[in-house]
Amino acid sequence: MQKISLPLWTIAAPILAWIAYFGLSLNFGDYYKFILGAGLIGSVLAAVHHAETVAHRVGEPFGTLILALAITIIEVALIVSIMLSGGPETAVLARDTVFAAVMIILTGITGICLFVGGIKFREQTFRLKGVSAALITLTAILILTLVLPNYTTSEAGPSYSNVQLGFVAVISLVLYGTFVLVQTFRHRDYFLPKETDGNEEVHANPPSKQTAIVSMVILLLCLAIVVILAKSLAEDIEIAVLNAGAPESLVGVIIAAVVLLPEGMAAYRAARKNRLQTSLNLALGSALASIGLTIPAVAAVSMITGLTITLGIDTKSTVLLLLSLFTVTLSLANGKTNILQGIVLLVIFAVYLFTIIAP
Repeated sequence: MQKISLPLWTIAAPILAWIAYFGLSLNFGDYYKFILGAGLIGSVLAAVHHAETVAHRVGEPFGTLILALAITIIEVALIVSIMLSGGPETAVLARDTVFAAVMIILTGITGICLFVGGIKFREQTFRLKGVSAALITLTAILILTLVLPNYTTSEAGPSYSNVQLGFVAVISLVLYGTFVLVQTFRHRDYFLPKETDGNEEVHANPPSKQTAIVSMVILLLCLAIVVILAKSLAEDIEIAVLNAGAPESLVGVIIAAVVLLPEGMAAYRAARKNRLQTSLNLALGSALASIGLTIPAVAAVSMITGLTITLGIDTKSTVLLLLSLFTVTLSLANGKTNILQGIVLLVIFAVYLFTIIAP
């Protein structure tokens, strides 16, 4: 039997975080929240390590797809549980969460990766065909789910009727499912790193099957506790935001950022190792998974329970979304990136955050 080789801290961190979470029932006081915060950060760092271990074992693009799907499934479970336990005020929850996640990924995570890669390597390359396929699919799903509801007339306001909602849920699944098929089988070469020469990590021996299986299990434990602790700390974050005089909508952005931390850090580390293709696979793949799976899931909950969900974003958000899509598409139009594209995307991300605080 092959030896399981994993750093001890990557196993201990999520276990201690789960113990800390169950310790909430003992009412240790407000300072206990700092322990939960430490458990959250430790689980995020451990998740990144285990995701990279699994990715190295299964190879690209399956590794990045596994991380994107794992995070999104847990995110969907969190949203659905809140919808079922909440009331009418949860009508905009899915929209706000998905929009925040997409803006963080398109401008924040992608911007940081291009910026860091541009500083360290001046110019980075990737396979244009894979990125173009992801952007085309992402643009279609985003416009159909977040913008088009503002212009339909079957229902008053930025909402779909049940028939429209069911139709959009189906086509979202069709688009995402087709993209996954293209990414993993039919045109897998579009998403493979363009150059691997000189990359020691690529040429290193992959971990054993047993190590990869253990890492996969611990990765799921890490992602689950990240979402659970984020939900547990949401009320404290909300109080801190309101005490600072910021609008409540900033809470959703903070929670989305915490949930996306493992993926964001994995993308950042890949960019620092001159593996921009992996970074873009992670970023764009997670954006697609987030909206392509979340909208059908909440649509199903809405139609089964009768809860109304609001999908259409407001005019300001629409402008920022279209600007982000346009800028990302131009930035990734020729298969090469530098520091300029990263700075432009980070500026748009800063504008997005600023207009939440000062609408």
